[in-house]
This record gives sequence, structure tokens and C-alpha cells, in this order.
Amino acid sequence: MAGSFIGEGDVVIDRALRAGHQLECVLVDQARTRPLPTLPSGADVLLAGPEVLQKVAGRTELRDPIACFVRPPEHHVADLLQGSRTVLVTEGVNNPTNMGVIMRCAAGLGIESVLFDPTSCDPLYRRAVRVSMGEVFAIPHARIGQMPQSLSALADAGYTTFALTPDKAAEDISQLRVNPNQNVALLVGAEGPGLTAETIEASDRKLRIPMQADVDSINVGTAAAVAFYALAQART
Repeated sequence: MAGSFIGEGDVVIDRALRAGHQLECVLVDQARTRPLPTLPSGADVLLAGPEVLQKVAGRTELRDPIACFVRPPEHHVADLLQGSRTVLVTEGVNNPTNMGVIMRCAAGLGIESVLFDPTSCDPLYRRAVRVSMGEVFAIPHARIGQMPQSLSALADAGYTTFALTPDKAAEDISQLRVNPNQNVALLVGAEGPGLTAETIEASDRKLRIPMQADVDSINVGTAAAVAFYALAQART
């Protein structure tokens, strides 16, 4: 549903509620004996047997409850840029699992806002929300326009853009130093192709994670986490 998103699991549901998201209903296996997370008064809790669960969830047993929430209004890019010092920009990250990993790591490693280009997947997609363990609710995010054209908005807001790339000619990220007050936007691309050549070329600086044993690159979620940590250290 365009106006809703799904949260699956006790922890995810609890974090969504704590973040202020409006609950529509919760689907629960009628065989469940454990208590549910604390729900708003009057919340619709739907108890379902194997036949209904098979049709709704694709399996006859449901270990975790599935909740439907009202999708919140989108943030404005300009507001996020004005209120953040470190932002992440994704280009073509269309795998929900990778998106969930990225959002969880972003929330835990100092990224204040996340911007997604039109070819990146929905961060509130069910799988992305679950993999993020609900941390997607902890970090504001918005859609930015097509890349690399939208990098001009970052430049106008005073951001220096850092493109993450496996190119051996790029700067070693472990040697990065950043002024503590500098606005920084880290750019990451999809699993496999990475950032487009045009976006890399349009960025201010190019960064690489030094690799060993003839490995050319690592998973984008893992690479993003390494870069988040390195960027935080570079500010100190």
C-alpha cells in the first residue's frame, strides 16, 4: 500500500512506536503465547490461524507479529541538509537487504541523514526495515533527485562530497582527515556496479578502502560501515 509500511518483529514494532509512527493493525499467530510489545490503547490485533497466515504471509506459522503502520510524510532534502553535518547519499542501492544494513550502520556510526536517489529502493520496504532492526526509524531520510545533477544541491549547502570507490587511484580512507566542522556527504553505489562514473567524476574527492589478498571490493553494506567509522575517526 502506498500509504503504509510493514514492520515485522517485536523489536521493530516497538521501535516504530517509540519513533511516533501510527499503528494501523497487527497480525499475530493465534498460537502465540508470548506477550506483544506495548501497543497503543485500542490497537487492532488480528489473530490468525494457519490457513489465513498462509495466504497473508506465505507460511502457516508466524514466529513474529507483522504490523502495518501509516507511512509518514517525506522529509525535505533542504531541511535535512540544513540540520546535518554528515549525510549519506545512495545511488542505485536497490537491494532491500543491503539498504537495511546500511541504515542500521548509519544510525549507529554517526550518519545524521540519508538521501536516496530515484534508483535506490524504499528504505521502508519490509525487508529493509527488518534487516535494519528498526533503526531506519532513528535516522531522517529523503529522496534526492537524479545523480550526479543533484550534487549541486549539496555543494550549494556547503557540503564536500566523498565518493566511495574501489579505484586504486583514490585516496586511502584510513588516511582521511576532516575538519570537525566541515559538512560532508558520503556517496555510495549499488552492489556490483558501484557509483556511476559520472557521479564519481562530479564528486569533490574519491575514497577507497584498502583491500588485501587480491579482493577487489566488499559488500556495499560492509563497505559503508567501514567508511562511516573511518569518517567519524577522521573528524577527531
